[in-house]
Amino acid sequence: MKMMDSFRLDNQRAVVTGGGSGLGLGIAKVFIEAGAEVVIVGRNEEKLRQAQQQLGERCSIRAFDVTRLDEIPQLVKEIGTIDILVNCAGVHLKKWALDVTDEEFLNVLNVHVMSVFALSREFAKLMVEKGKGSIILISSMTAIMGMQQVVAYTTAKSAILGLQPSLVADLSHKGIRVNTIAPGWIDTPMLHKAIDTDPERKANIMRRIPMKYFGQPEDIGYAALYLASPAGGYVNGVFLPVDAGASESF
Repeated sequence: MKMMDSFRLDNQRAVVTGGGSGLGLGIAKVFIEAGAEVVIVGRNEEKLRQAQQQLGERCSIRAFDVTRLDEIPQLVKEIGTIDILVNCAGVHLKKWALDVTDEEFLNVLNVHVMSVFALSREFAKLMVEKGKGSIILISSMTAIMGMQQVVAYTTAKSAILGLQPSLVADLSHKGIRVNTIAPGWIDTPMLHKAIDTDPERKANIMRRIPMKYFGQPEDIGYAALYLASPAGGYVNGVFLPVDAGASESF
């Protein structure tokens, strides 16, 4: 195999949750450029259709709310066997810890933790039948550095640090690799929702980025491509920050 062929995903089928925008869309775009067929999953069907128009004929869509945990087994059955799962669905909650309700906290955990486990478990059952697969979890640099007004999000993303090693221990002997990407501040609608009306927060963030600019969704896509492709075939159990060094400089 030629070196660059090792980064191809030809004849591979992937599911990317949260694929209608932001990081998920960036990952789906890179996967499709690498030859994969990609199913993007999200709550907003219109947003998914707009993404599908960008991504082309190798993209299909499934409108689904990942917090409907009891419906996930049926969703997975309908989608069928895949080679790659990227758990990228996310929500953001910008509030001081003293103002976060139990319901709000639980909702963030359901999106970022409970659905990730349920989807990984169900798709892994099908991957076991093939004897191989790649599961990519999306954490955050906030899992390893403190930030104000994101207590629920930080807790959820920190939980991924506990989920990954256990999945590696349980699934690796079945041929399934599990790796985690920890994005930094990436130029997405979620980021702009947090900073566009808060110039002080934006300035504080920029001071914490050694390279002094926001990343692009494709930056996360390229990292995911490496982890999912044959090039990363011996990479398992990795926690990979993609944050311009922010988590090393706080």
